[in-house]
Amino acid sequence: MELGQVFERFSQETPVSVMVRGLMEKILSPQKLDQLFENYRQNQYTKELMFSTIVEMMSLVICGIYPSIHSVYQAKSKEINVSVTSIYNKLNATDPILSAQLVRETAQEMEATIRYLQGTLPDSIPGHRIKILDGNTLGATEHRLKPLRSCNSAPLPGQSLVVLDPSLMLAIDVFPCEDGHAQERSLLPDVIKTVEEDDVWIADRNFCTLNFLEEIASRSAFFVIREHKCLPKQTRETFRYIGTVEEGKVFEQTISISDEGGYLSQIRRIKLILSEPTRDGAQEIFILTNLSSNQANPLLVAKLYRKRWTIETLFQILTVTFNCEIKTLGYPKAALLAFCLALVAYNLISVVLAALRAVHGTEIVQKEVSSYYLALEISGTYRGMMIAIPPTQWKFFGQLNFLELTNYLRDLAKKVNLKTFQRHARGPKKIRSKMKRVRPKKKPHVSTNKILTQNMLKKPTP
Repeated sequence: MELGQVFERFSQETPVSVMVRGLMEKILSPQKLDQLFENYRQNQYTKELMFSTIVEMMSLVICGIYPSIHSVYQAKSKEINVSVTSIYNKLNATDPILSAQLVRETAQEMEATIRYLQGTLPDSIPGHRIKILDGNTLGATEHRLKPLRSCNSAPLPGQSLVVLDPSLMLAIDVFPCEDGHAQERSLLPDVIKTVEEDDVWIADRNFCTLNFLEEIASRSAFFVIREHKCLPKQTRETFRYIGTVEEGKVFEQTISISDEGGYLSQIRRIKLILSEPTRDGAQEIFILTNLSSNQANPLLVAKLYRKRWTIETLFQILTVTFNCEIKTLGYPKAALLAFCLALVAYNLISVVLAALRAVHGTEIVQKEVSSYYLALEISGTYRGMMIAIPPTQWKFFGQLNFLELTNYLRDLAKKVNLKTFQRHARGPKKIRSKMKRVRPKKKPHVSTNKILTQNMLKKPTP
């Protein structure tokens, strides 16, 4: 396909950025975004400012290409025929339902792309779709809103429950909430509506409620959830020693839980005695599952629960790699849209990783490629690439079918030098002894050079 010398040069030098921009043209095209807005808008209307324009501007901030919405507005003022106030008004009124649907619908297209690429990770339980559920509270914003200026406490703009598919490494669903103080469990009724037959839901103990377990089981789905101490149960037998996993020793027993439908009359309870305690000091954890022993033995159940940490990694990437918490966006609706767009950006990186796995092999990509350096490459080259290559040259991506798109992604993935994105594993954390810092009287600051020189003079001459 002849796309011009400049396009080919970027394809050779920074294929990852070209892959991401091409995927955005295919999955986040203005036509699709504006149609999504029409389908799910509540009280908003289009008028002169399109929803696709808002998404484009926010995406540039999320990916670190511009530092703020205002800086994007200034850079693109010729293309945007509305005031900056109109931009913020639209942001602040974007309904969370629309933000969530943006994640869901784009995730479906990206899932199809990954499957066409044959870049999925191995299934832990064949025939079952694993879904990892966890919550994320957005960090405090600045006190810019007038009602917050007299408040000394940190203002929380909202929170979300996120569902991760670990075989695709995609955030496939999100349940945003504007109340930063709401209990995560209060969002479970919306989660329950999405439970499908043969799902395997993995979650922490905060989601271990009688209703949630019963609803999952009643839909012919399964759970692997850490036990909450308040859950009522009846023990039917003593623990049996099973074996060991990387984290410690595994035991199993059968229990029953009283529920109206009788779905929880025979539940497996896995005890894991940890080699090292958890962050909150727990030496042992209990995991509940309604999977049969034929579907997953106790050792596999313990390993499945360990997958829950992959969603913790997702949240870390959103915080460190993407600008998912914009402190200047005080209105909850705007903050939640930013978070949902960060999930979309994470998913785009997941498609790139899937293409790399398809070409270079799963093991080497999983061990050696860093999502952080991929995102750094994109933020560093995107602006120059968009100046050098006009928007019209990207439109062909939107016309490709999935087979053509995946073939093109494979060709670009072959040009990626994996060493450029080398992951650097951190060694064990050193235990530091507590040291009392001394502050000389009447000296609010010191000279680093003087202290280093004095320290050198104290050292014995070799």
